[in-house]
Amino acid sequence: MMEIIKVPFGYLLDWLCRFSGNYGIALILFSLIIKVILLPLSAKSKKSTLKMSRLAPQLKLLEIQCGEDKQRYQQEMAKLYKEEGVSMFGGCLWSFIPLLILIPLYYVIREPFTYLMHFTKEEAQEIVKIIGQNVALTSNQFYQELEAASYVGQCRDAIVAAIPSAADKLREYNFMLWGLNLCEVPEWKIWTFTSLSQLGMFIVPLLSAGSQVLSMLVGQKMSNKVATDEDGEADPSAAANQSGKTMMFIAPAMSLYFCFIMPLGISVYWIAQALFGTVQEYILTKHYRKVYEAEDEVKKQAAVERALREAERERARAERRAKYGEEGIQDPNTSKKKLKQQAAAAAEAAAQKYAAAQNGDAEEQETDVTEDKHFSGDPERPYCRGRAYKPNRYGRKDEPQ
Repeated sequence: MMEIIKVPFGYLLDWLCRFSGNYGIALILFSLIIKVILLPLSAKSKKSTLKMSRLAPQLKLLEIQCGEDKQRYQQEMAKLYKEEGVSMFGGCLWSFIPLLILIPLYYVIREPFTYLMHFTKEEAQEIVKIIGQNVALTSNQFYQELEAASYVGQCRDAIVAAIPSAADKLREYNFMLWGLNLCEVPEWKIWTFTSLSQLGMFIVPLLSAGSQVLSMLVGQKMSNKVATDEDGEADPSAAANQSGKTMMFIAPAMSLYFCFIMPLGISVYWIAQALFGTVQEYILTKHYRKVYEAEDEVKKQAAVERALREAERERARAERRAKYGEEGIQDPNTSKKKLKQQAAAAAEAAAQKYAAAQNGDAEEQETDVTEDKHFSGDPERPYCRGRAYKPNRYGRKDEPQ
């Protein structure tokens, strides 16, 4: 599978090297071409990411409503994403495609004799061996083929003498860019530097990591501006999620690490990718923000209409309460169920009033009795009511016994 990608990459990079006359410029053009090819996928990823950013205020509200019930929150969040047509992994999956491109490109850069000049593996090893006999190559066996490619011009006669069929395939590329040899691996031990070129090679990986941070900051800042609530109002408190904040540190750190263990050409490609990506983020976000602003205007208009309808309903209710409350007339809009409830409440209130009146008459009769008469009727046994005593035994039938 990987060979299917590496071979066309090799032909494309070889053509760009001959077209531009410089290996570094070819890598920058290669990066631009890849960005253009992947533009539809990048647009889809950006659209999904912006949709998730727009839902940040509603997710915050769901989190408050669900409280400690994490399972319910996950269910409500999945339901909201489904209603809005948002894929939870739509923005992440497409972001791995540039990494899948970088891996085969790494092999193409590392093995120029195999993929740019299209020699067999055995022929490429033989050419490296011949160049090593004429030029002192570094001890880094992993990138010797790339280093040897920069000495093709000096060793061309020796290579052709050993491998006559190589005369038509050999290419001489200009690996120098900004005074730096793109075949070399940068050194991070700054205290061992003996030349300005080593310092320049040290700065390039830093620029690569810095460009990654810049691209992420621009994308995050512009994405946060599209966050709105269900009424289309902007939410300034909405911010990128925790995973986005984590990636802001992880991606540049990985870039910095790999740039110090790989040839400088990888750093140039990574810088170009980040800068082109920043421009792409700006253009795509501006485009989708116009689309979402139109949607927000519709939401705002709908919210205004809802508020007006609710205010009109409240005004009508207030007028009915004032009218029928003053005249003592039953509101004709009252439902039958509510009328029954009101009738039952009135009957219960009347029963309670009647019971209170009866108890009042009994108390008046008891006050007329002499002070020495007791509840039991026997002065000698004043507390003999017994457990079965019920003061309201002969009261109303609907009273509790």
